[in-house]
Amino acid sequence: MIDLHTHSLFSDGVLLPAELVRRAKVHGYQALAITDHADSSNLDHIIPRMLKACAQLTEQTGVMVIAGIELTHIPPAAIPGLVDAARSLGAALIIVHGESIAEPVAPDTNLAALTCPIDILAHPGLLTKEEAELAAASGICLEISARRGHCLTNGHVVKLARETGAKLVLGSDAHAPGDLINRTQAEKIAQGAGLDDIEIASMFENSKALVEQCKL
Repeated sequence: MIDLHTHSLFSDGVLLPAELVRRAKVHGYQALAITDHADSSNLDHIIPRMLKACAQLTEQTGVMVIAGIELTHIPPAAIPGLVDAARSLGAALIIVHGESIAEPVAPDTNLAALTCPIDILAHPGLLTKEEAELAAASGICLEISARRGHCLTNGHVVKLARETGAKLVLGSDAHAPGDLINRTQAEKIAQGAGLDDIEIASMFENSKALVEQCKL
């Protein structure tokens, strides 16, 4: 099991990174990214501390723990600068909080994010075909979300990913212990979004590829 979208108490999660990793290990995780919510107010606070914690936890637990970030509710015009800042600070994985129908995300967030060198566009909502084509061309993964509310447009995301060849990953978007999922649950969520067995296997391979990229 690989999960590239989780949160700790460095943003609105409820667990310390160490406890999050321990609980993930019990769920059978081989790798996870801790991707706390950030904007210009806390980016430089979270990333250096998470880099230190993730390096220690990877060594001590046997789980590959990735120091990531989720740029959240950023004004679209500010996204490129914050992506650059996150990379400069050392973030190994960058997610942008997409236009989920469950939250009042600013219009054009998806489009702005997909023109930047990010890794995952999380819960992109009712993204357009143009946006899916941008994701496919740039290699940015679109997220199938396990989180309540954000998951409501998973089927739409799958449909456009199929039409355009955009890559998919599945993220728990875990904020609390009960949000973590195992491999069987992840497969069921993917099936519910309309993916077949071959597509599910490809989705998991996309997650593996991102983990390998983060090791470089």
